Amino acid sequence: MWDAQSALALRGPTISSSSDPRFPIVSIIWFRRFAPFLWSRMSTRRRAREIVLQLLYEADINDTRDTDSMRGFIRSRMQGRRALTEFAWGLLRGTLEKREAIDSQLAELATNWSLSRMPVVDRNVLRLGAYEIMFADTPDRVAVNEAILLAKRYGDTNSPRFVNGILDRLMKLEDPAPGRAL
Repeated sequence: MWDAQSALALRGPTISSSSDPRFPIVSIIWFRRFAPFLWSRMSTRRRAREIVLQLLYEADINDTRDTDSMRGFIRSRMQGRRALTEFAWGLLRGTLEKREAIDSQLAELATNWSLSRMPVVDRNVLRLGAYEIMFADTPDRVAVNEAILLAKRYGDTNSPRFVNGILDRLMKLEDPAPGRAL
């Protein structure tokens, strides 16, 4: 039969010195063992979006890479995880295929800005976010939030506000498809 003292003894060193069995303490051993899996699971789609942003940036600058090498780049960066590779490939392929429609919509929404005047990172973050809002199954608010996080990480200090403003207007314009939640 297990009791609280036995459980505390098995947990090993703890973060806190409290030994009250009513308040479970996360052990350092558990934290070292399982925390990386929790973090990697939460950020894997974000990592896929970062890789897609890299390829969109490259395609915007010098459109020379073929589809096999782009797919290989995604596969190598996703370390062979099939579902994430397919997710990233779908985002990249869709964004590149729908680029003209996305660009025309962004040009209408970006008052006093032409796409050619925008920084390359911002332009491609907007394209990726707009693709997810307009054509993908990603909830609109998730797409906007992920785009803002990409802009914070790779853009300049004004990029997150700029991306948020344009994608928020796009989100308000788009009518949700049947069965698609906002």
